[in-house]
Amino acid sequence: MNQKERMLANLPYKAWLDGLLEERNANKKRIFAFNHTEPGPEQAALMQEILGSCGENVHIEQPFHCDYGYNIHVGKNFFANYNLVILDVARVTIGDNVMFAPNVAIYTAGHPLHPDSRNSGYEYGIDVTIGDNVWLGGNVVVNPGVHIGNNVVVGSGSVVTKDLPDNVLAAGNLCRVIREITEADRDFYFRDRRFDVDDY
Repeated sequence: MNQKERMLANLPYKAWLDGLLEERNANKKRIFAFNHTEPGPEQAALMQEILGSCGENVHIEQPFHCDYGYNIHVGKNFFANYNLVILDVARVTIGDNVMFAPNVAIYTAGHPLHPDSRNSGYEYGIDVTIGDNVWLGGNVVVNPGVHIGNNVVVGSGSVVTKDLPDNVLAAGNLCRVIREITEADRDFYFRDRRFDVDDY
């Protein structure tokens, strides 16, 4: 399995190997063109070149940033306000009738907790799914592996680290010490996902 295949399989991978750096650089050029094009048909065409797939009536305000683009799949009637960031090293699936306020960030990307494992160069991406009829408020951050159900509203400034069920209003952000990082963390790249390679 090469590094791109590992990335797409939600396994630890090295982001500068097997053509991944070149793919990100190519997408940076598409993103630059999108962010510097006047609103209209040309900009809409550029957005469709960037995204893996999208339904009808999809609009993203400038500026927009993502890693690869092809891992982002958006349903119909999608609106994202200014400064949307999607780190799409893993698949991001967004349902129908979804709205994002300014400064929403979707992060599939992450790094191991233990400094030795992190310094090995391995990183990971874990898929994110957002259901239908979802509204994310301003400055919402969605972390790797999160599934947000249908008909959910997430309040401004929230950091979503765990799945949200259907039909809920959710909000909150509190940074606190959770636990000590120990030598046992060295063998894991994400939560309970153990490294399947030896060079970490």
